[in-house]
Amino acid sequence: VFICKGTGSTLGVYNFYPMYVYLYMCMCVYLLIFKILIGRLVIGQNGILSTPAVSCIIRKIKAAGGIILTASHSPGGPGGEFGVKFEVANGGPAPDIVSDKIYQISKTLEEYTICPDLRVDLSRLGRQEFDLENKFKPFRVEIVDSVDIYLNLLRSIFDFNAIRNLLTGPNQIKIRIDAMNGVMGPYVRRILCDELGAPANSAINCIPLEDFGGQPPDPNLTYATALLEAMRGGEYGFGAAFDADGDRYMILGQNGFFVNASDSLAIIAANLSCIPYFCQMGVRGFGRSMPTSTALDKVAKVMKIPVYETPTGWRYFSNLMDSGRCSLCGEESFGTGSDHLREKDGLWAVLAWLSILAARKQSVEEIVRDHWAKFGRQYYCRFDYEALEPRTAYFIMRDLEALITDKSFSHQQFAVGSNIYSVERTDSFEYIDPVDGTVTKRQGLRIIFSDASRLIFRMSASSHVRATLRIYAESYEKDPSQHNKEPQAVLSPLIAIALKISQIHERTGRKGPTVIT
Repeated sequence: VFICKGTGSTLGVYNFYPMYVYLYMCMCVYLLIFKILIGRLVIGQNGILSTPAVSCIIRKIKAAGGIILTASHSPGGPGGEFGVKFEVANGGPAPDIVSDKIYQISKTLEEYTICPDLRVDLSRLGRQEFDLENKFKPFRVEIVDSVDIYLNLLRSIFDFNAIRNLLTGPNQIKIRIDAMNGVMGPYVRRILCDELGAPANSAINCIPLEDFGGQPPDPNLTYATALLEAMRGGEYGFGAAFDADGDRYMILGQNGFFVNASDSLAIIAANLSCIPYFCQMGVRGFGRSMPTSTALDKVAKVMKIPVYETPTGWRYFSNLMDSGRCSLCGEESFGTGSDHLREKDGLWAVLAWLSILAARKQSVEEIVRDHWAKFGRQYYCRFDYEALEPRTAYFIMRDLEALITDKSFSHQQFAVGSNIYSVERTDSFEYIDPVDGTVTKRQGLRIIFSDASRLIFRMSASSHVRATLRIYAESYEKDPSQHNKEPQAVLSPLIAIALKISQIHERTGRKGPTVIT
């Protein structure tokens, strides 16, 4: 643990690793510049905290901020990803102005000092005090239970008795939960098993491993294969997987019925009355990232609730929630959350689903199909081209932007088989924050057709080593008799258009995407 001077403000953190002490110091210097001096550190037991738990603790103890060291949903270990996230005092991701300031500081910082002989027992709960060679004596490090504070918050949101009855009562369902060897193991065992009564063998891959067992801890059909195979057997009625730091999730029903993240968000929105928190607090607005399907918009229209379309990144939702505009929000990358925190929250989403199952007494598939029958189905898929050479990805996006924003592209028609798609409008997505007027440009390329189908192209910032280019396709179907088709079959004409105009296979040498969700 590396210590920075301070006077009594609190910084909620994970454990620290030497290779990232420099960036940590930059963040501490940022706090010092704004006269937020650090005299106390709060660390999860054994260095383990989920991202939602960090947000929860920051808000509970009114900390100055928090630092999270995480690979998120990327591969871990010596050859994998390793990122540093800075959470500000509201418990949410640092806004751009803060990140930019930290970057500027990183270019001017000439030296820092460490305490190489300092030893902190991360396994022992309680306060530890250190007499350092500075004016802040003693310097306090507090080791807290990784689950307690977060669990207490969840108890105040959900009807735990109803969920417990669902998992243990006469009509109980069997669940299967995959922590994917990230930090969620202790949370799954403590909350779903010990607190809510699910059998211990309901939880798999619950031991946190530095390399996540050699697999990317990404909760999707490509990487959560152990869960998918278990669900396909028909023994379990509900399945879920979490990413490494617990802010992303995936939902499966019996026989492996897959709920895409955009549908999951819309279904939770349509069933908020099943969650006591929203019955007490009301619902002020919804938010979704621009690439997320417009399934949420259909629900919002019926409920007469505003929807905010933002760039990808939870910091945009945080601003909306702080201003009281947004109660529920989500992203197509399996992130969903509400204004109980300022981070996406995978376990919160799973408990929301269990609350809906308990209230409606239907299966996952029945709930999804009822939703489609009422609101229509948004056929949706995402193609990820991972580990691209950054310059190649950049030039693909640059040329594509020039193509679709040219006046000649407007109202162009594409014929694919018996399907004809007419371009209605195109743009490079730009967001004006309704709270502070901040303008964020170039957040993805959009092609919207006359039937409301969409194609979206976006560069992902998930990895700093190689580039990821994502293609999203979406088409709406109102007719219930047409709701049983495979998304890729329905969307194949749109995907063909996307591949043709982007030339991504020809320019990268790829034969297909790395991941399809």
